Amino acid sequence: MPDTRTVTRFAPSPTGLLHVGNLRTALLNWMIARKAGGTFILRLDDTDPERSKTEYADAIRRDLEWLGLDWDREETQSARLDRYAAAADEMRAAGRLYEAFETPTELDLKRKKQLNMGKPPVYDRAALALSDEDRDRLRAERGGHWRFKLDQSRIEWTDGILGDLSIDAASVSDPVLIRGDGQVLYTIASVVDDTDMGVTHVVRGSDHVTNTATQIQIMAALGHDHPAFAHHSLLTGPQGEALSKRLGTLALRDLREDGIEPMALLSLMARLGSNQPITLRDSPAELAEHFDLSQFGVAPTKFDVADLRPLTAARLAALPRSAVDAEFEAAGVPEDARDAVWAVIHENVDRRSDIAGWWQLMTEGATPDIPEEDRGFVAEALAMLPEAPWTASTWSDWTAAVKDRTGRKGKTLFKPLRHAVTGRANGPDMGDLMPLMRAKPRI
Repeated sequence: MPDTRTVTRFAPSPTGLLHVGNLRTALLNWMIARKAGGTFILRLDDTDPERSKTEYADAIRRDLEWLGLDWDREETQSARLDRYAAAADEMRAAGRLYEAFETPTELDLKRKKQLNMGKPPVYDRAALALSDEDRDRLRAERGGHWRFKLDQSRIEWTDGILGDLSIDAASVSDPVLIRGDGQVLYTIASVVDDTDMGVTHVVRGSDHVTNTATQIQIMAALGHDHPAFAHHSLLTGPQGEALSKRLGTLALRDLREDGIEPMALLSLMARLGSNQPITLRDSPAELAEHFDLSQFGVAPTKFDVADLRPLTAARLAALPRSAVDAEFEAAGVPEDARDAVWAVIHENVDRRSDIAGWWQLMTEGATPDIPEEDRGFVAEALAMLPEAPWTASTWSDWTAAVKDRTGRKGKTLFKPLRHAVTGRANGPDMGDLMPLMRAKPRI
């Protein structure tokens, strides 16, 4: 049953381009909201003024619009700094936020010492033992950062994918919520936003599990229940390798420019990591209709960009001609020829830009690179090919005549002649293609 109270969000940082890992998180949250008839929020985590860029924020919106993932409202965290400050003051007054002064080098030395002693590298809360005089001195010397004081008990919740989870807070460092330069960090900003905006479901990567545990306590300290959390598996490369090193080549912008169809990408990402087969859908709404979070597993999920190519070809093959009119227009195909051209080539288009190549072949002919052993045969055969215009029977009549004269048959007959006429090893039925061609091949 629809539940309009459902609220989800996608909270990217506008510090770079979206990649397939970001998309997976965005899509799962979007489908939860749309299936329930609820609200999907685009929330830009732009609290880092140096790294956050307007061009990246624009690119995020452009990528989501290309995919058809709409949002009901947009928020920017940089506009909510006063709200985060008020929440920090509330936690200070309750004794849950304390100032610490260790430098990164000092913290690193502490961690190494703990590891050498066989202890977990957890912050030792030395800042809590400082006197007021020590705090004043250190604040003047170096400035401090602010940590949330965890209640060192077990933090338990039922995860929508991982099941029942329990984390001992004593094994986790008190998280830094505000840096020494005053920048509020993701942990506090996300908690305050999720509670203020009534977020009911949060789906994100399994690398956030420990972060989720601390956020549950921060929410409780601010007097709020936590949303339903679910942590999806992380993507790996096709051989199980870490995907992080390849994300520069998996930016959504680059996939778009490479001709990947939005629904091919969404259809793959909507099922990747679940026990359901990849099913090519016609719209994001159809994906949401068939979405079931309980079908997702915990094992690392392999992603291979090569899987997107056959899905894109299948998506294009199923499109009506009207859906590719812009490409026909750009290629200069007359409107009265488009239906016939699309009917012949639609199952042989790997990307939209291929349409221009097929039209060029039809209007200008091919200049194939004929192997030396076939050059004499092809020259003899082309001399037997009548001048255009050709009909649906031209191919069969011509190849039959060539077979009778040369004795060639089967692949040794048809493959060299297809290549001679089209410059390609594969393509549409030649009986359908030749009536659309206007120029005799050149060799």
